[in-house]
Amino acid sequence: MPQEPSPSPWWSPQRHADVRPFLQARAAITRALRAWFEEQGFTEVETAILQMSPGNETHLHAPATELTGSDGTRNRRYLRTSPEFACKKLLAAGEQRIFEFARVFRDRERGDLHLPEFTMLEWYRAEAPYDAIMADTVVVIAHAAQATGIRQFGFRGRTTDPYAEPELLTVAGAFERYAGIDLLATIRDRAGDRDALAAAAAGKIRISGDDTWSDLFSKVLVEHVEPQLGNGRVTLLYEYPSPEAALARAKAGDLRVAERFEVYACGVELANGFGELTDAAEQRRRFEQEMAEKQRRYGERYPLDEDFLAAVAQMPQASGVALGFDRLVLLAAGATRIDQVVWTPPAGEQR
Repeated sequence: MPQEPSPSPWWSPQRHADVRPFLQARAAITRALRAWFEEQGFTEVETAILQMSPGNETHLHAPATELTGSDGTRNRRYLRTSPEFACKKLLAAGEQRIFEFARVFRDRERGDLHLPEFTMLEWYRAEAPYDAIMADTVVVIAHAAQATGIRQFGFRGRTTDPYAEPELLTVAGAFERYAGIDLLATIRDRAGDRDALAAAAAGKIRISGDDTWSDLFSKVLVEHVEPQLGNGRVTLLYEYPSPEAALARAKAGDLRVAERFEVYACGVELANGFGELTDAAEQRRRFEQEMAEKQRRYGERYPLDEDFLAAVAQMPQASGVALGFDRLVLLAAGATRIDQVVWTPPAGEQR
């Protein structure tokens, strides 16, 4: 039998021509956002990709490598999952407003919305509340749309008007509205009550015996809440429950929730932001808890970046956000897959 011809390489002129309009849109969005950040008094920074620790979240995985010194000593390093640690060190050093188009890496991730190597647009404001960063994110999304001239985002049958007034919705409100669950009733002393959430979610999700509170929270979020977000207009989902605070500070007056938000359009998560935690002891406690869970689940853990924890104690009050730049370009350019909006696909892959 004759063999099927191999597909032409991604760099063949014809295949490249198919995606070049998306890449031109990417360039236009990059120019527009750089101009906006400059107008707002931000400084663009470039931080190191190789880190002592790639981040300390249970479900984030990073590629690792080794550096060999001139004396032959070998030191393990990780490709960062975010520039967050380095950017916060710059805040501790005295920077006030910074942004970065950062190349970041995630192991165990690949799909229409996931690449193992991608661009994170991250920015920080010192001495600013997190609703200021939330407002920034809405403006950034609208500027991306203006740069391409698109009037409406569309993805997988859903649409979003990027210029419309955004929807503001607390996580607790979303769980009540879309899953009929009183989420805050399952949080006691800033910890999740696993049995209480399992009882509230019974019949709504599949529950396994080894599911933690966070597992159950994620299942409800993914299956019942996220598909409803960013439909018609951008949704800002805020006041995450304290067990999911990550690097965010607790909300003053209600320790059950944290100053964390995420942004959605067309059901797609675009951004994750915090009113930044500046309590180094609390940050260490969270990291150690996350790494213990990572060890239990995956049989590995990442080291803590002691330099970062020292910087947290010196940071000013600040807020910051990480936005998936490739995802934003996908929506603003009208693409259907994330690999259509990057100049080169992941190594070893075709578009």
